[in-house]
Amino acid sequence: MAGANIYTLIGVDGKPYRSETPGTLGGHRRSRIYGRLDCPGALRAIARGGYEKSRVFFADEVTAVAAGYRPCATCLPLEYRVWKQAARQAS
Repeated sequence: MAGANIYTLIGVDGKPYRSETPGTLGGHRRSRIYGRLDCPGALRAIARGGYEKSRVFFADEVTAVAAGYRPCATCLPLEYRVWKQAARQAS
C-alpha cells in the first residue's frame, strides 16, 4: 500500500521485524524492560537523551515477555509485582 508507515517491532525471538502496525508497548533493549508508550519513566529518560538508541517496540505484552523482557515497575506496577513474585519463587 503506497504511503503506509512501516514500523520496526521486536518479535518473540527477540529479533526485529517490519510491520505496518505500530507497537502497543515500548521497551529498553539494554535493561530488558517493557512498558506503556506513555510511561512517565521512559518519557523522562527520553527527555534526558540517550535512551532512544536502545528503544524497542512490541506488538503486545505476550511478545515482550516471550522476547525476555520484564514489566516496568513505574507504568505496569501490578504486572511488575506478579513478575517479581514469580522471579523470587524461581530462585
